[in-house]
Amino acid sequence: MACVRNGPWTLSLSLYRIIPGNRDRFLPVPGRPGEDESILLNNHLRMSCYDPNKEPGSLVRMTDGPFKIPINYAESSQILKNALQLTGSPVAVRFAATKEDIPPGIEEIDKLQRHCSMVNLARREGKIFYATASKHECNGGAWALGLREITPTLKSGDFYYKLGKFNSAAACKRTIDLIPHLGLNETYATLYAPLEKTPFTPHVVIIIGSPWAMLKLAQSSLFRLGGRITGSCAGIQSICSDAAALPYLSGQPNFSLGCDGSRKYSGIADNEIVIGIPGEMIPEFTQSIGMIVGAAGSKK
Repeated sequence: MACVRNGPWTLSLSLYRIIPGNRDRFLPVPGRPGEDESILLNNHLRMSCYDPNKEPGSLVRMTDGPFKIPINYAESSQILKNALQLTGSPVAVRFAATKEDIPPGIEEIDKLQRHCSMVNLARREGKIFYATASKHECNGGAWALGLREITPTLKSGDFYYKLGKFNSAAACKRTIDLIPHLGLNETYATLYAPLEKTPFTPHVVIIIGSPWAMLKLAQSSLFRLGGRITGSCAGIQSICSDAAALPYLSGQPNFSLGCDGSRKYSGIADNEIVIGIPGEMIPEFTQSIGMIVGAAGSKK
């Protein structure tokens, strides 16, 4: 590791595969207090910025805007649905930082829902809407998405421990401490739409499909440059953290096995798996998925 100091700021360079995007980011990074912000240098080099004069967890502000290279979302959705034999739409998700970030004409959901259930409304029913913190029913999901402060029982590990998910509260706390999440109050509202009808630029696209469909997506992600698939999940907070927060923060697609909550409330079938893809990466998949599915060695 190499560190460069410039006034109160320290830039630490280390070999580590964390690749954030371009808005306010938060990804738990082990190391010295406050080292929680990473900027992409290349696929394997992380530049972490922290201010020793600030409290741990403080954020370095970055900016966000529409993609410089336009994407045809309707065409992209049709390609993915046909090639992967999806039974619902890929879902566009955006983290609106302010009320002004919500496009005109999009209405707020009219009742309490979990994030995973909201994804299902866009996936299965074609609904387009947004949800502020007051409309998020799941505290864990709202925390992961930057809408609400983590609850004391979730932070301590008691919540999942009492549900029988872990042998001890300590084991649960270790897991919670590693869950990727947006910073507190980074998000004013979460936006949802089926990809083919999205009126906003998605930060993340969530796809739910069969193991075969996930295999084709995994192969598509390696089609151009090759390599290995690295996934991150914990069997809890799958649609909110694994498939939304993590791809947004890391700039990389992430597969998730789902969780009990998302499978119970969001319509994920026992034979389906989830992937979250950064919105910018959708062309990487649509340009290669046809060749992957049609390849001579591909199981039809």
